Amino acid sequence: MGMTGATSPVTIAGTLVQHVAENLSGVVIAQLAKQGAPVIFGGSPSGFDMRHGTTPMGAIETMMIDAAYVQIGKSLGLPTHAYMALSDAKVNDAQAGFETGMGAVIAALAGVNIVSGPGMLDFERAQSLEKLVIDNEICGMTYRLIQGIAQRDEPLALGLFEGFEGSQFLTMPHTRKWYRAEHIFPVVTDRETYDGWAALGKKTIAERAAEEAVRLLEPAVENLPRRSVRQELKEIMHREAGKAACRELPDLSNFY
Repeated sequence: MGMTGATSPVTIAGTLVQHVAENLSGVVIAQLAKQGAPVIFGGSPSGFDMRHGTTPMGAIETMMIDAAYVQIGKSLGLPTHAYMALSDAKVNDAQAGFETGMGAVIAALAGVNIVSGPGMLDFERAQSLEKLVIDNEICGMTYRLIQGIAQRDEPLALGLFEGFEGSQFLTMPHTRKWYRAEHIFPVVTDRETYDGWAALGKKTIAERAAEEAVRLLEPAVENLPRRSVRQELKEIMHREAGKAACRELPDLSNFY
């Protein structure tokens, strides 16, 4: 995890040189341990914010490093991994959205094979179920992007305009045939009119995502360990958290 100007050269190119060298060293170690062992070319290099002493995974420089080393890994014929489609924000706000969205699109266009990031907040230190719901829709949009534009007709849409006298395509069999193939349908993303949104309670995407997370987890409640086991696990977590001066655990009562 080279950090520009801190644990690796300050330039993106310099950090790439170090990152590739470290990855190749890891490949050598793996092959010495077991020749032919499968490996993944990846890691978690980042930019470094000198003002706060932090490693912004949502920074554009970090995404550029990731996209570049993925190309190098692919040139070596190795599967690639990157921490992208995540955010340094602490809550599901606008920052969380734009950093995650940019990262997802860049990762897809760069061809990253394994993306570890959806649901993550706070410099890879937290996982949010609500954000995971939102990020599922971001990933859906990203997958739709890389599917590209398909030619559904031959010749291209020409027959739709022959003898066309109307002003809309809503009732055409062609629309019914291809609408679901051409579009994705997000669940918590707001596409209502203002009046429709207001009638539904004027909820933010974070609020809708929280409700969706609860709905998705409800069927899993019956598969939870028995109460005594859950209580014992809580006590273990509290004990370990205390060693790290963490006085309380996140409240997950809404999810079980």
